[in-house]
Parts: sequence; C-alpha cells; structure tokens
Amino acid sequence: MKQTTLVAVAALLALAAFIFFRLNDRNDEPPEASGQPKLITLRGATQFGEDHAFTRTIRKFEELVKANYDGPVEFELYLNSELGLEKDYFGYMSEGISVDYGIVSPSHMSTFSNAAPLMDMPFLFRDVDHWNKVLDSDAFDSIGREVAEKADVMIIGHAGGGVRNLIVKRPVTNMDQLKGLSIRVMGAPIQTEIFQAIGASPTVIAYSEVYNAMQTGVIDAAENEAAGTQQMKFYEVGPEICLTQHAITVRPLCFSGKTFRSLPQDLQDAITAAGREAGAYGRELESTEDAKILAGLAEEGKLRVHAFTARAELLRLAEPVKAEYAKQIDAVETLARINAIE
Repeated sequence: MKQTTLVAVAALLALAAFIFFRLNDRNDEPPEASGQPKLITLRGATQFGEDHAFTRTIRKFEELVKANYDGPVEFELYLNSELGLEKDYFGYMSEGISVDYGIVSPSHMSTFSNAAPLMDMPFLFRDVDHWNKVLDSDAFDSIGREVAEKADVMIIGHAGGGVRNLIVKRPVTNMDQLKGLSIRVMGAPIQTEIFQAIGASPTVIAYSEVYNAMQTGVIDAAENEAAGTQQMKFYEVGPEICLTQHAITVRPLCFSGKTFRSLPQDLQDAITAAGREAGAYGRELESTEDAKILAGLAEEGKLRVHAFTARAELLRLAEPVKAEYAKQIDAVETLARINAIE
C-alpha cells in the first residue's frame, strides 16, 4: 500500500515536471537550416472560448504580428482557463514563464501599481466617446511605465468597452428613485464610496451570490455589463436596466517584459504596433457587441431599458470621491489628464 502510494506520487511529479518544462522550453523546436532564423513560439492565455471578445482581440493581435514580421513566429493560445485565471497569467508574465501575452483586468496589477485600479474606477469617463479618446491618448502611460518597471509586464494596448449599468427590480430614472437603493457592488472600497456618494446603499456580495440575493430581496439592484447580465440571467430577477453608464471597462493587452527583451528587434516592433491596433479593434468589437446584447435582450422582452435623467448629477457627486481616491493612489496627475480630455 505504501509502495503503491509512493509510485503514484512519483508519477504525478514526473507529469507535472513534463508540463512545466513543455510550457517553458523555448528550445524544443528542431534547429533551422544554417543561416535561417529559428522559429519563435509565443504562448498566450485567456479565460474564454473563441467567441469571446477578449479571445477575438488576442487573435487579432496574433494576426497583426504575423503580418508585420518577416521571420518565423507561431502562437499557442490556451483557451477556457486552461492555464488558470487572469491573475495567474499576469504572474506568469511577470516571472517570464508559461504565458507571454494576454488580456488582464487592472485590478490584478494592483500589487505592483497602486494607480492601476484607477482604470476601473466608476464615473472615470464621461461617456463612450471620452473613454475612446482617453485610451487613444497617453493619459495612462504613467501607469504603464509603473507596471513595466515593477512587474516587468508591458501594457501594449487597451481593449475593453463593456458599459456597466444598474440592474434593478423596479425602474430607476432619477435621483429620488436612486436614493437608498440597496445595490451589490464589487469588493474594492472605491466602489462602495462612490455609490454611497451618489445616494445608493451599496453592499459587497460575492458575484456568484448576486442572483439569489436579488431573488430573495437581500438587495434590490446590482450592476454589470450586458454580457454579464445575459450570461448570469440577472434579467430574470432584475428586469429593469437603468442607464447610469457608471463604468466603461478598460482591459489592458499585456506582454511579458522578460520574453520581449529576448526577441529580435523587428519582432519587438511588430508586437508593440500590433498591440496598439489590436487594442483599438477590441474596443470597437466589445463596445458594439455590448450595445447589441442589451438591445437584443430588450427585443426579446427579457428586460426594459430606462434612461437616467440626472447623469450629470451623478458625475458631480462622484467627483470629490474620485479626487480623494486619486490622492490615495498617487494618481492625481493621471486623473487630471483624463478630465482635461474633451
């Protein structure tokens, strides 16, 4: 019995070692003919399947690199969380192992950059047009430099585009109806502070518990993008969508600094150019699909969409909280640059 257990453990260790070295060995391709460049294999990861906007953005990045690089390069993209979650990918990229590129939420960068979560702050952007202009500018460059310096991960493009709105049991269209609304928010303190500032009554609940909490009356509202509302069927318990547009997602396309420095200069150039273009492609893709999903659910009679008549007031009430948060995370100058963009 004891011997059998030891044999099983040894077999598992051998398998783990094989997987580790297979993912990280960049020299397992056969040597190229004399004078020919060696084939370079780059590995990416995503939590989603081929149909998701993030995966399609990454595929666009791969396509653009190949189009702009004359040498032999191949891409291996691991789908459906095969290599873990986004926070794992960021760690792998930082260490220079297993994952070379991927799309990662700013929250997973907070260990290395205090300012990174600013990209996900509610009411950071006035509207989708402002969001696009900010991402086309250099407003987030200081965050990118900090992430590159402290985590050794490069932000080569900005994807995203999901617009977050309130998912409510009853129509909410003005400040009076919003006052005291019990709403589920994410765990970051800035989320609670801003929703308190605009008059709601926020509470932190695990994402997996939101449906049940709304169904049983623990909360009266939640907030999410259209894709999340569709996937989790939140419309069944909160059929009224209030267009607060309180957040528009930013999802950086990242590349391992250690891997990048090991590559030829012309491939480096192709990667940085492809990152910018793929990020813009991803923003257009996700923001367009977000609107289509919401419209589709409304047409199917699964939810009803309501304009919020006092969105300017929401922005005004959120501003002091945003300014204080920017001070706490040393991002005052970044916030000022964002606000100055017309």
